[in-house]
Amino acid sequence: MNPRWLALLMLLLLPGWVQAVVFRASIDDSVWEMETSRFFCRLSQPVPAFGRALFEHEAGESLRFRLTPTQTDQLSGEALLVARASAWQPGIAPVMISRVQVSPDNGGLELDSDAANRMLVALHKGMTPTFSSEQWFQSGEPVEIGISAANFQSAYNDYLDCLTTLLPVNYRQVARTAVLFPSATWRLSDATRERLDLIALYVKTDDSVKSIYVDGHSDNYGRRLLNRDLSKKRAEEVTRYLVSQGIPEDMIVTRFHGERYPVVPNTTAENRARNRRVAVRLERD
Repeated sequence: MNPRWLALLMLLLLPGWVQAVVFRASIDDSVWEMETSRFFCRLSQPVPAFGRALFEHEAGESLRFRLTPTQTDQLSGEALLVARASAWQPGIAPVMISRVQVSPDNGGLELDSDAANRMLVALHKGMTPTFSSEQWFQSGEPVEIGISAANFQSAYNDYLDCLTTLLPVNYRQVARTAVLFPSATWRLSDATRERLDLIALYVKTDDSVKSIYVDGHSDNYGRRLLNRDLSKKRAEEVTRYLVSQGIPEDMIVTRFHGERYPVVPNTTAENRARNRRVAVRLERD
């Protein structure tokens, strides 16, 4: 840590340091809000006169945290995140969590999964995660933005319950999928069935998905007409499996192209293996 930030950290750890402009909900005003679905769990707190703190766990992804200011130019440069003792915790030592860069786009702060989880641990212990920066609005005054632990526990329990209902994947992870086939075969492997199971589960949950395009392909080894027939069998096998998993057949558009559309040149065995595929594409409204 450079000397300037080390000096700021030492000031933050002094019990009597009160020179900063402080934004933090009072105990009475501390509100935690939950949004839940099978696609995400969001746990947020308004920070009065500053903005909003948000924990978000999207299906198939790791936890993220964002602190978004109402006015984008309140913060700049870097900020320190320290879990400090709350007013009702005299004598508890502060804990350094992370340094974070202020976003030049929206003036907010975003944490990776590790730091976000450490914030949750601190809040669970009743501590106040606090972001500190050297300047507020380029005024030369230091600023602190505290996330209050008051009324956190009940909302956190709801958040944990939400996590148990999340889908294992999100739309981005299943919207474009290629499943591969050994040479001259069209039967589904166990790994392919597992992938198609995830796609089917997602589609049955997300009403915005209206169409599924299943496109069969082959490499260029062998006769062209036979390759076209092989790509047809592969596509139809994938479609049959999706229908068997509860996907309405009229949602699926099944097509086959033989060797016409390789993703890589058919110049090596490894490339030909990539071209022996069925592409599954989801389309929303």
